[in-house]
Amino acid sequence: MAFRGSNASSGMGVAEHSKTTYLELQRKKVHRYVIFKIDEKKKEVVVEKTGGPAESYDDFTASLPESDCRYAIYDYDFVTSENCQKSKIFFIAWSPSVSRIRAKMLYATSKDRFRRELQGIHYEIQATDPTEMDLEVIRDRAH
Repeated sequence: MAFRGSNASSGMGVAEHSKTTYLELQRKKVHRYVIFKIDEKKKEVVVEKTGGPAESYDDFTASLPESDCRYAIYDYDFVTSENCQKSKIFFIAWSPSVSRIRAKMLYATSKDRFRRELQGIHYEIQATDPTEMDLEVIRDRAH
């Protein structure tokens, strides 16, 4: 793929705080979710918001902007048919159809590099509208 020159693949850096916040979610269960945004001035992915363990999936989706792109991590807890408590970590690339083309491009070109920094993600969902990432979708993927 010749078009992936140094410009396209350079993407954004990842703020150290973004990595530590993810680890707090993954290992310590401090957060139910983390929403990340690209800080164009700093040229890196930074934490925009975190949600506590008691927050619901609705709280999470309500925290995503309606018309701008974001990356998000959601820690989904569920009980299996054998009655085991399980948890799956979802990476969600939120790119609403109404967001600016430039934002969509920026998030699309930076996604793989950002995701590689976060070890232990079980599933990835790309959503352009809320129905593509509603709780049913998450539930189906996790089971």
